[in-house]
Amino acid sequence: MLKAQETVLEIDLNALKHNFKHLKSKLNNNTKFLAVVKAFGYGSDAIEIAKYLQNLNVDYFAVAYANEGVDLRKAGISKPILVLHPLTSNFKAIIEYCLEPSLYNIKVLNEFIEVAAKENQTNYPVHIKFNTGLNRLGFNKNDLDQIVTKLKNTSSVKVKSIFSHLAASEDLDEKAFTLNQIETFKTIAQNFIEAIGYKPILHTCNTSGILNYPEAHFDMVRSGIGLYGFGNSEKENKNLKPIASLKTVISQIHKIDRGESVGYNRAYKSAGFVKTATLPIGHADGIGRQYGNEKGYVIINGKQAPIIGNVCMDMIMVNVTDIDCKEGDEVIVFDTISTAENLAQTAGTISYELITSISQRVKRIFLR
Repeated sequence: MLKAQETVLEIDLNALKHNFKHLKSKLNNNTKFLAVVKAFGYGSDAIEIAKYLQNLNVDYFAVAYANEGVDLRKAGISKPILVLHPLTSNFKAIIEYCLEPSLYNIKVLNEFIEVAAKENQTNYPVHIKFNTGLNRLGFNKNDLDQIVTKLKNTSSVKVKSIFSHLAASEDLDEKAFTLNQIETFKTIAQNFIEAIGYKPILHTCNTSGILNYPEAHFDMVRSGIGLYGFGNSEKENKNLKPIASLKTVISQIHKIDRGESVGYNRAYKSAGFVKTATLPIGHADGIGRQYGNEKGYVIINGKQAPIIGNVCMDMIMVNVTDIDCKEGDEVIVFDTISTAENLAQTAGTISYELITSISQRVKRIFLR
């Protein structure tokens, strides 16, 4: 593999395949697999990820917003695409591009039925989301009669699935809460099926649900972060492979004497001789200011180099006093060994935030 000569995000599609197969191995043969590719494929590239997974015969995709689904359709993705947070202004585009909306309250249910009727749709596939404890989006169980009445009075839409979202499936200290969510969903599903007269797809498990609650796999599961290499626990992380490696290079090395400062606002002041390296990556690339002032670090020639001073828009400076390195050397921001999760923890955040923050101006390289 060639050494980086600029800031690049390498995406290992073989690792993606490994993660998909590992997660699939947890399921019964008849359980469908939905791949979540929202947020630019968790910062990698939604189109490339979706194309690869479509070839692996994933059953469904999910995006957050309609425009993400439109981009996938334009790129040739033909599998069903669930839009998790559709907005009424995008309903016509959803229908035009054969996307499937999650309907989560009476307002959006009524408005989508109205648009579907105007567009002369029959049995257009929709997904009904129920809130079982996350308290973010979703109908309450008391809304069931109103939902069913509305659905029975229209031929414009038909329910493809009903689903919910687990709030703490990765936290085994919250097992009782999660089990209560699962039981609540099972009750809602049973009542819905009896009232509507047919059985839609049932799904509630995210990645941690897949791994920790096999009894709740139902007809389909949804995986986002697991596909990208993180299992939300040390145990499961060993079974998954981070697909993304963020690399850059040393642009310049400075020798700083005692009392000199580095970067904006003189946030770093040297207590003695220090050798620093300037790297062409900054908060406009996804390395937020919270990683500055020795909270975060990069890897140069196998050693940790702490970020010093404030992170700049396009650059960071790191301490390389004890590292044998030169201008042009490769720098690892995160990879499969020094992971995005490890770096995120230094700033009190999570891998999700870090990997989805990587700017689209960073060049993507796909390893096949």
